[in-house]
This record gives sequence, structure tokens and C-alpha cells, in this order.
Amino acid sequence: MRRGRFAGSRGAAGPALLLLIVIVTGVALGLWKYSSLKAEETAAANHPEPTEVIAAAEAKAREHRRTTTSVGTVLALQSVTLRNEIAGTVRQVRLVPGQIVEPGALLVALDVSVEQAELKALEAQAALAETTLERMRRLGEHQAVAQQDVDQARADRDVALAQITRTRAIIARKLIRAPFRARVGLADVHPGQYLNEGTLLTTLQGVNEKEHIDFTVPQRVAAVLRVGDQVDVFPADGAEPVPARIAAVDARVDSTTRNAMVRATIDGGAAAPRPGASVRVVVPVGPPIPAVVVPASAMRKGPAGDHVFVLAEDSTGRMRARIRTVESGPLLGDEIVILRGVNPGERVAASGSFKLRDGLLVSVAAPAPEAP
Repeated sequence: MRRGRFAGSRGAAGPALLLLIVIVTGVALGLWKYSSLKAEETAAANHPEPTEVIAAAEAKAREHRRTTTSVGTVLALQSVTLRNEIAGTVRQVRLVPGQIVEPGALLVALDVSVEQAELKALEAQAALAETTLERMRRLGEHQAVAQQDVDQARADRDVALAQITRTRAIIARKLIRAPFRARVGLADVHPGQYLNEGTLLTTLQGVNEKEHIDFTVPQRVAAVLRVGDQVDVFPADGAEPVPARIAAVDARVDSTTRNAMVRATIDGGAAAPRPGASVRVVVPVGPPIPAVVVPASAMRKGPAGDHVFVLAEDSTGRMRARIRTVESGPLLGDEIVILRGVNPGERVAASGSFKLRDGLLVSVAAPAPEAP
């Protein structure tokens, strides 16, 4: 009986001992975890808060005018397609593509040897007719010939002079000259080549101080445009924009597209696009509105839309980055227009803004010294 009781007590003490071991182990782990957290808190308190170095910029006030973009075509004030009026054989060619020629410069000369020979014969006939008329006049003064003979001699002289004028005109039409100061286009004309009447010789684009830009805009935009308004013309090669002034707005609106044709005048010169070139025209729409500009590097994109990081001091006087949702406008060179969300004079993060988050401590780098 005693042995049975002893065995029963040993069986009841086993689970209790196991429970005690589990409790002691849990308490030990809890004390170890608590001491680890305290150690981490102590280390974090002694470690400085991370700081990002960025460049700052000040938002500047600026008036902004909404714009629309159109595709325009450059037109020369004077432009012709050069053709020969009379058939003939080419004797001389002075067509150099790209060369600028002055008014009256000889471009193509056709063979005029036959006309020159006829001209000499006609000049001789005219001289004889003039002599005959003078003789008839003297005889008429003495009543030696009838007045009809004098009139006939005068008519013969006039016909001879008219024939000379006609032949000289034919010669002039076979000597093709530049009608105005222009740039010569491509040409495929050679000496000895026979040209039929109306053969295409080349094109001449006038070289003037001005050029025209024709483009179309919606009727609502055309309604607010006025002669003298400025537009910006961007060449296709990506060069700097060239200012132009509106010269005329078509009085008719296309019934299919509901667009109106607008013509602007641009200053010519080496920087101006060539006639026939396609350009991008930025047309202002509506009155100017107040806005601010910031560097383009300050603008960030996110799921919530466009935003910038505004720099502001916290309660301890340290500089922090605060996210600010904005309404952005067009890009103007290295700056972007902010229509709403940032006030003039506020400082925003520029270079380095991509590594910021809301509330992050920042350090503003000193601006680099300008090169002499």
C-alpha cells in the first residue's frame, strides 16, 4: 500500500514540474526581451535622427497665361515657281541651289542668236524707213509728193520700230532673271538642254526681313485673338522659340473642323525656319492669371497626384520636409508653373527631392559658387 501511494504522488508531481519549467522559461525570455528593447531604445536615443541633404529653391510669383498648341507652316512673303515662257536651247545656267540672288540677276539664258540676227536686220530696216520718211517730209514741204506717200513712209518707220521692240522682248523673255531677292531651290537644268515651253526650272523663295506662319486654332480661341498678340514659334529642330506677332485672323470658320486660319509674322534671318517648314505654335488663351514657378526637379509624381516638398521648421527649430499636393502647369525651360498649392516665397526641395518623405529631417546644401 505504501509503494502504491508513493508511485501515485510521483505521477502527480511530473506535470507540475513541467509547468514550473515552462513558467520559469517564459519569465526568463520575457526578461531577456525587455532588456533587449531597453538596450535598443537607449541606442536609438544616443543615435542622431537621419537627415537628407537637399538643395532648396524659393517659389517665385509669376503671371501665367494658359496656352494651346497648333502646328503651323512657314511661308515666304514672296515665292514663285520659275518656268520658261518660250521654248529654246539652254546656253547658260547660273542656278546654284541655296544661293541668294539679287533682283535682276541672270539665272538661265536660252540661245538668242537667231533673234539677235533678226534684230540687226530690223534695226537696218528701221534706219532705212527713218531716212525715207525724212526725205518724204522734205519733198512734201515742196509739194513734190502726195501727203499719202508721207503717211505711208511714217507707217513703215513705225512698223519697223515695233518689230524691233517685239524682237527685243523675245530676247528678254529668253534671258530668265530673278524677279526679287530670293534663295534658289533645287534645279536640273544644263547647257545644251532643249526646254519646252513651261518647263520647271527651279523655285525661288523670297529672302525678306519677315516671314509668315499660317496655323489653325479652334473657333473659341480665334474669337479672343487680336492683331498684334504674341505667339511663340518652336522650330522642329528643337531650337529656341522665336516670337511672332499675329497679323490676321481669317473671318471664316471651317464648317468641318470648326477651326479658323490665323497668320502670324515672324522676323526672318539665319535663325528663322525655312519656308515650307513645319513648326509648333504656342498660342495664348485667356487673360494672365497669378501663379508661381519652382524648379522642375522639385515636382514629384505619386498615386495622389503631383506634389512638392515644402521646407518648414518644426517646434525644435529643425528643418523638415512636408509633402504638399499641387496643381501643376506647363514647363517653362528649367522651371514648372504651379497654379495652386504653393505660395510665393515658400522654400521647396529641388535637387534631391526624390529621396524625401513627409516629416523627414533635411539639411539644405549651400549653393555652388558661380563660375567667373
